[in-house]
Amino acid sequence: MHSTISIEFIEYMKINTKVRYGLRAMIDIAQNPKGVLQKDIAQRQEIPLKYLDSLISNLRNAGLIVNLSGRGSGYRLAENPKRISVYDIYRAFEPELALVNCFCATNECWRTNICPTKDYWFELNNNIKSTMTGTKLSDLMTKVNEKKSEN
Repeated sequence: MHSTISIEFIEYMKINTKVRYGLRAMIDIAQNPKGVLQKDIAQRQEIPLKYLDSLISNLRNAGLIVNLSGRGSGYRLAENPKRISVYDIYRAFEPELALVNCFCATNECWRTNICPTKDYWFELNNNIKSTMTGTKLSDLMTKVNEKKSEN
């Protein structure tokens, strides 16, 4: 694989705000294993509270976080951060990763069977998905803690 082609392509590929903010919220929740209030996440991560509402809803519906019971309830992870991948978080907000149309369920490209670049896009798609699947929430927490100790 030629890294320049991948880099040029990735410059145009965008991860949406929900995924990016959702990942930040998940790191925040993971760093507070006893639970954390939504308003505290919003403040620390500089995410508008109303926007965070929809993020929390998606994360909860995906089974990644659970509500704590009681007054002023907060949230905690539904499972160990070593078991939650970046791709799990991505999927809370997006359908299956498909960098090009020939990989999505509604593929209508008539060139699919003869396309000379299909294999390249398929490999790139799998590499990105593999990286996201292989990177666990605990890995990101470790990096955050390392940065904190450097400062």
